[in-house]
Amino acid sequence: MTAGHLVMEAAKRNGVMLLPVDSEHSAIFQSLQGEKEKNIERLILTASGGSFRDRSRKELENVTVEEALNHPNWSMGAKITIDSATMMNKGLEVIEAHWLFSMDYSKIDVLLHKESIIHSMVEFHDSSVIAQLGTPDMRVPIQYALTYPDRLPLRTANRLNLAEIGKLHFAEMDFERFRCLKFAYEAGKAGGSMPAVLNAANEAAVAAFLDGKITFLQIEDFIERALASHNIISNPSLDEIQATDLETRKYVNSLL
Repeated sequence: MTAGHLVMEAAKRNGVMLLPVDSEHSAIFQSLQGEKEKNIERLILTASGGSFRDRSRKELENVTVEEALNHPNWSMGAKITIDSATMMNKGLEVIEAHWLFSMDYSKIDVLLHKESIIHSMVEFHDSSVIAQLGTPDMRVPIQYALTYPDRLPLRTANRLNLAEIGKLHFAEMDFERFRCLKFAYEAGKAGGSMPAVLNAANEAAVAAFLDGKITFLQIEDFIERALASHNIISNPSLDEIQATDLETRKYVNSLL
């Protein structure tokens, strides 16, 4: 994500295909099978909303680490669970989708979907929408990447029963409620070294929150300050990306 231009250049140079294993990108990849790139209208990434999806910003001022780690749909590590609560995970996925599918940011949307049944969708210019559905289970996209273009049985998977679920819910994404998602779009569009700053600042801020050094909403504040203080390097080398990462972490830690 922080070196998308380098990864995609290397893949093109070596004539290899990148196979996504993240559930959202796998869903898009599966939905694009047999389709032509010129027919794509937009990519739609779905987001569960994380631990605090039903809380206002006011209600987030004094949330605890334990509350933030209580994800409603997925069992993940601490850092990723916090990213889900801030919506930074979705922002990073937007940047990844931009590189993986050569899609402009104006054609990548995020939709709040609490059940995590639709893992992502593709809308085509004839108004058709193709989605990949399934119960939340990371083994499925990982196995698909390993066995592509074939599929193998996954006997222990929990089968999707839509009649039992009954309803699926969707809502527009609020960029003021989830400011980290807005930062990700801005960093992605700015390009160059900005995604590296975004990622490093987020990792340092989340670590500080997990250590009890800052509040939940201060994660956003520290990221915003790091982005504002950075002078963009266009088309950075790997060494420049690594240096930017280190510099950003030092900057965020200096704010503590």
